[in-house]
Amino acid sequence: MDRLTEMEAFANVVDQGGFTDAAKKMGISKSAVSKHVSSLEARLGARLLNRTTRRVSPTEIGLAYYDRARRVLNDAGEADALVTSMQTAPSGLLRISVATDFGVNHLSPVLSEFLRDFPDITVNMVLNNRFVELISEGFDMALRIGELEDSSLRARKLTETTKRMVASPEYLEKYGRPQKIDDLNEHKLLHYSNQSSGNVWKLTAPSGEKRQVRSSGWLSVNDGQSLLNAAISGLGIAYLPSYLYAEAKAEGLVEDVMPQLPVETLGIYAVYPPGRFTQPKVRAFIDFLVHAFAEKGMETW
Repeated sequence: MDRLTEMEAFANVVDQGGFTDAAKKMGISKSAVSKHVSSLEARLGARLLNRTTRRVSPTEIGLAYYDRARRVLNDAGEADALVTSMQTAPSGLLRISVATDFGVNHLSPVLSEFLRDFPDITVNMVLNNRFVELISEGFDMALRIGELEDSSLRARKLTETTKRMVASPEYLEKYGRPQKIDDLNEHKLLHYSNQSSGNVWKLTAPSGEKRQVRSSGWLSVNDGQSLLNAAISGLGIAYLPSYLYAEAKAEGLVEDVMPQLPVETLGIYAVYPPGRFTQPKVRAFIDFLVHAFAEKGMETW
């Protein structure tokens, strides 16, 4: 007899608590299920089930075998699903979480091309400035910037951005330009309030020494664009990714505050739920973003 069928019959008897319900689930007769399990026990030379007139339960050996058998059956199911998905076009609702500023400035402009390439996919892009719980909140994936927190989520790097301190020329003229990291303690700092580290800037000195600047700051905002606007208005120094301030810097609205410091590089990642099998719509979108960002010269922003 087929080994997988024997495993499936045995696992269903354990799951359903008996031969009758296992037969219903498999769509075969009760006697066929019993025959599969008996054949499995004979082949293994071990009793896997305790059978009484009132109940069926796995033996100690049967319970150990069940754990392995269930894993094998799950892997086989995923393998079948993978082959099926690769032969069909990606489709369905794709729900994405992304930071507001990045979504507006860099994700929205490429969505139209993606939807033209994959007409059977519909996209629900949710703009927010917090780390959502993908599974419990019903998201298929999220885009995240910077160091990833330890989690069971899978991640793929899409591109990179750099991070610098910026301020308006008016602010620097009024308060002076800091010459060393310690000078920042005397300045008005603008903070991103959603950072897990709080109001702490992690900087690297010209010597390579890692430093931390702790300050309550003059203003805390949970949106990068609002921080940039505050810096442009002369309210203080903001520590921002270059995809946010690049245009303002080109227009002379902000300047690099301490160009002598090494540039910090941040990865931009797609994160999605764990598992060997990635949904086709998620895989299609991630592959699209990797190519779209590379084609637009955004390997390093």
